[in-house]
Amino acid sequence: MDITVDPPRPGTEAGAGTRRRAIEHWEPEDTAFWQEAGARIARRNLVYSVLSEHIGFSVWSLWSVLVLFLGPEYGIDPAGKFTLTALPTALGAVLRIPYTFAVAKFGGRNWTVFSALLLLLPTVLAGVVLEPGVSYGTLLAVACVAGVGGGNFASSMANINAFYPQRLKGWALGVNAGGGNIGVPAVQLVGLLILATAGAAHPRLLPLVYIPLIALAALGAALRMDNLTALRNDKRALREVCREPHTWIVSALYIGSFGSFIGFGFAFGQVLQMQFHDQFGTPVKAASLTFLGPLLGSLVRPVGGLMADRWGGAKVTLWNFAAMAAGAVLVLAASRQGSLPLFLTGFVALFVFSGVGNGSTYKMIPAIFRAKAQRAVAAGADPARAEQEARRRTAALIGIAGAVGAFGGVLVNITFRQAFQGAHNGDAAYAAFLAAYALCAALTWAVYLRPSPGRLPGV
Repeated sequence: MDITVDPPRPGTEAGAGTRRRAIEHWEPEDTAFWQEAGARIARRNLVYSVLSEHIGFSVWSLWSVLVLFLGPEYGIDPAGKFTLTALPTALGAVLRIPYTFAVAKFGGRNWTVFSALLLLLPTVLAGVVLEPGVSYGTLLAVACVAGVGGGNFASSMANINAFYPQRLKGWALGVNAGGGNIGVPAVQLVGLLILATAGAAHPRLLPLVYIPLIALAALGAALRMDNLTALRNDKRALREVCREPHTWIVSALYIGSFGSFIGFGFAFGQVLQMQFHDQFGTPVKAASLTFLGPLLGSLVRPVGGLMADRWGGAKVTLWNFAAMAAGAVLVLAASRQGSLPLFLTGFVALFVFSGVGNGSTYKMIPAIFRAKAQRAVAAGADPARAEQEARRRTAALIGIAGAVGAFGGVLVNITFRQAFQGAHNGDAAYAAFLAAYALCAALTWAVYLRPSPGRLPGV
């Protein structure tokens, strides 16, 4: 959805009211304002936003590691473990829309503090209930609560979007998103350290590690971040883009890219344990490689945006889905041959290209509305008004795509669950992913690259 900044009131100064952490005058497009005070304030807010979002992603993906601790004494089969990782993904996706609204409603600083403190709920609960004999229903409820970490991405992106000028939004949002995404491999590395030192009998140590980190993130946000008082929600833009066909096309593509990234990040450790039990039968062996794919996928996300800047978002997205389809073919072939090196190569490729696709797909969103604005201007519309409408709808679509795309992680875990439950291997899941990537590639070409009178140029 769109969050806008009202024009500054006469007589206010940069940083007015910062003692109470409320800024009334914020005009980042003014070069003098930006150089004098804006850049410094925005950078400070970005740092603490990244920290909070990073921990939010770690808590969101907490159960991707905790399931590796759940041995036979917990009485949970592989299908049940995939359900435990699917639930927080689903709740996180649902929360992304209200979390975006919350920034303008309560203030970016205030909401960052509250949403960070809210992360204590799933971590404390996990630390309390994780012991043999706990009911599966209790574990499902506690795992679902971890979904609050998934909402932090949306509010963090909406907040930072308001602080930066148009010319720097891509960089700022890329840093914010990438820093948050790295929370997935970070929690997996912490889990690996605990497994290697304390052992699989101590799952409570993992959530307990994050309790002081959450407190520090909330304290840092309270002391160093700011509220922009002129922020307001533009609900009309949200209604408008919901009626826009491109909204659901881009959201489907983001399911293929981000949904794959977060879904594989949650499921990869379990897949290794079940697909290659002889090599990864112990939790520590599975965790030793689980972090690698999400780490690489997080680091290359800005690369996808840079490639899209140079060659166009649709072209990069098309070839990226073709590469993901090739990765799925490699994983399927490796699974059938029982080849661990090929399997790891294919899965790492899927992580890397899902990260590239995250960046290139998001870059398509402003290009779509820019092209539509240019058509409107050619038909006689006011250029300034057309540009303003493009920006409003771009922000709204970014919010929707982020929420819908996260549901792809749920689909990934459900697909794995059904595949391993039915055949005790993931072949059916890998074939389904191949079909999905082929469909995404075909959709990208048909809508944005196929020569036709209705094609939007420059996407």
